[in-house]
Amino acid sequence: MEKRIARFTLEGVPDARITMHPFTTEDGLGLHLTRFHRADCDDVVLLLHGLTASSDMFIMPEHRNFTTFLLDEGFGDVWALDFRMSSRFPYDAETHRYTFDDIADWDFPAALAELRSHIGDRRVHVVAHCTGGIAFSMSLFGGAVEGITSFTSNSVSLTPLPPAWSRVKLAIAPAAQEYLLGLPFLDPRFGHAPTLTRAWMLSRLVSLFHRECDVSACHMASFMWGSGHPALYEHENLLPVTHERMADLLAATGAHYYRHIRKMARAGHAVKFDPSDPRHADLPDDYLANAAEVTTPILFLAGDHNHVFPDSNAHCYGLLEKITPGLHEFATLPGYGHIDPFIGKNSHVDVFPKIVDFLKRKAA
Repeated sequence: MEKRIARFTLEGVPDARITMHPFTTEDGLGLHLTRFHRADCDDVVLLLHGLTASSDMFIMPEHRNFTTFLLDEGFGDVWALDFRMSSRFPYDAETHRYTFDDIADWDFPAALAELRSHIGDRRVHVVAHCTGGIAFSMSLFGGAVEGITSFTSNSVSLTPLPPAWSRVKLAIAPAAQEYLLGLPFLDPRFGHAPTLTRAWMLSRLVSLFHRECDVSACHMASFMWGSGHPALYEHENLLPVTHERMADLLAATGAHYYRHIRKMARAGHAVKFDPSDPRHADLPDDYLANAAEVTTPILFLAGDHNHVFPDSNAHCYGLLEKITPGLHEFATLPGYGHIDPFIGKNSHVDVFPKIVDFLKRKAA
């Protein structure tokens, strides 16, 4: 039998010392950082995944992954954070209603405190994907974290602008999922649920509208995030094995985060979900309010086939360019979609060098 890539494997980075670093957030959630250490260096890189992805997206063994690329380029101390959106935890399949404010206020400050306890005052560069980029932008611009040398955000950051069909889903999906379907979460694995269960029937229904391939997890992922066939990537950018194990890379999630995304989309930029919530009184109601005070340079990346947050990073870059001219940078990724800039078979040729060039210039 052909060997299958193990779920949650660390085999993609065989030539580094790998250690796990657990920590606890202010609201009592246990999370962890994974350190990939090859050599001490002055510039440390912290990687942040997107919703229901995980650190796995940066260490995939089937192609030259981003962590290995960084190590090979002289960034010998790379850390990957699994925060509360990670598929490595059962948290997203539980019945709760966390918001991006929770992540910005609790996950990232605690993670950086743990990181700093090991690396001291060395320079820290953050590279984030999707909702990880939204939440970290909120943490950075909200003043919850500081001392970040550079920040790279793929697909979206402070201005989530979903396409029209996604806006419809943002409006109706939470109530439909929770009260009509009675499902506490959605999962790309629903296609393998017991026959005739609600999960199985939903997956079959979704697949009726997705004839672009025969992988039900790919169809469900498109249904859960974005608008397109497929929504998250261009098929030709993925190795077949990556496409087949999409349910390993993107897992279950509730729909409450839709409500916060919808509020931000309607506002045109990141805002607090509930301004009256005393738990986040230290965060601003409007995350752009103090944008002129943020001195961390940002590289905004955007695939020109992005069907999840099209033009969001271009818009954010243009907005911030008016506030802090010349501080930030923007790069288009021709032929790429939403997540394939990190999980694509040729990302090490087309995408990673752009990020490393930015990191090296900001490390100088």
